[in-house]
Amino acid sequence: MMSNLKDIQQWYAAACDGDWEHSYGIRIETTDNPGWIISVDLARTALYGRMCEMEDECTDGSWASAKSDGIEFVAGCDPSSLERAIGYFVEFAAAESA
Repeated sequence: MMSNLKDIQQWYAAACDGDWEHSYGIRIETTDNPGWIISVDLARTALYGRMCEMEDECTDGSWASAKSDGIEFVAGCDPSSLERAIGYFVEFAAAESA
């Protein structure tokens, strides 16, 4: 079983076609609430047009959520849940190939 980081790296490498990566990509940034935000451009990929909503709040105060409008996948989370937020994208992308 691969890690979420390896899976998102493989998805990115597969999306790169010599052109896509010049206009689109994946961004991972920090937020001031504090937390993380991940944005993945879906244009010109097999995931374009797919929509979803995912949300998880745990009793320990951690949280993560994700949404796709079919054009962009965006996940946000608390400072300790980056792996979970990346996992949301991995799950979203894997559903396409299932």
